[in-house]
Formats: sequence, C-alpha cells, structure tokens
Amino acid sequence: MSNPFYSLVPFAIAAVAVVLVFGLVNMLRGGSPHLSQKLMRLRVLLQAIALVIIMLAIWMMGR
Repeated sequence: MSNPFYSLVPFAIAAVAVVLVFGLVNMLRGGSPHLSQKLMRLRVLLQAIALVIIMLAIWMMGR
C-alpha cells in the first residue's frame, strides 16, 4: 500500500474543506460576494480533483 494516491486523498479532502469553510465564513460575515463566488468555484474544482484522486486510489487497490 505504498501508492502515492493513498497519501493524497486526505490532503485533497482537507483542501476542499478549507476552501468551503473560508467561503462560508466570508458569506456569513457579509464579505465580498465576488470572493465568495470565486471560493465556491475553487471548491467545485477541488472536489473534482479529489474525486479523481479517490477513484485512482480505489482503482489501484484492485490492481
């Protein structure tokens, strides 16, 4: 189990969570709506990347 994808999964999930929290905090504090929109778009991108990493890790487990 020394596949590099296994170690990337927690970092990918953490990156999504951090951006989500920053976006929510900005919205709750009444910050810039443009910044909130950029953070939410970044979150969607990071979620897609995390999904690819997770799927690659699962695929590598089957090999």
